[in-house]
Amino acid sequence: MKNVFKIILVSLVFVGCQQKIEPADIAKLNGYWEIEKVVFDKGEDKDYGMNESYDYFKIGADNNGVRLKVMPQLDGTFLTNDLHESVKVRFKDGKAFLDYSTPYMKWSEELITLTDEKLVLLNAEKKEYHYKKAGPINIIDNGKKTK
Repeated sequence: MKNVFKIILVSLVFVGCQQKIEPADIAKLNGYWEIEKVVFDKGEDKDYGMNESYDYFKIGADNNGVRLKVMPQLDGTFLTNDLHESVKVRFKDGKAFLDYSTPYMKWSEELITLTDEKLVLLNAEKKEYHYKKAGPINIIDNGKKTK
């Protein structure tokens, strides 16, 4: 009986510590995000080292925007193509969701964590995607800042 009580108590602590995403937090989503790891539903995870592409989000005040795949270049610029996903932020039952759409498909991901430096998304297959905030790489111009 004591073990059951301990399990329930630990579960409540974890549920109580989960971040609640507020509408004011959505502006933190804007920018470049580099994937760090994917955690699968059975607990195993896959770590990513250096990435060839980042996810770029641009969400407006109306909670609508886009997500693009961009490739950082050595001079601090980014290459992109004309492909993008429309994104709409939706709040339901105290949770935040990103609803994506392309001409071919629609899907959603739940926003689990969103800070200035960290993003965690949960998809329908119960995979957690962990991202870190990224910026331009500039190793050509002798360390000059990229705007």
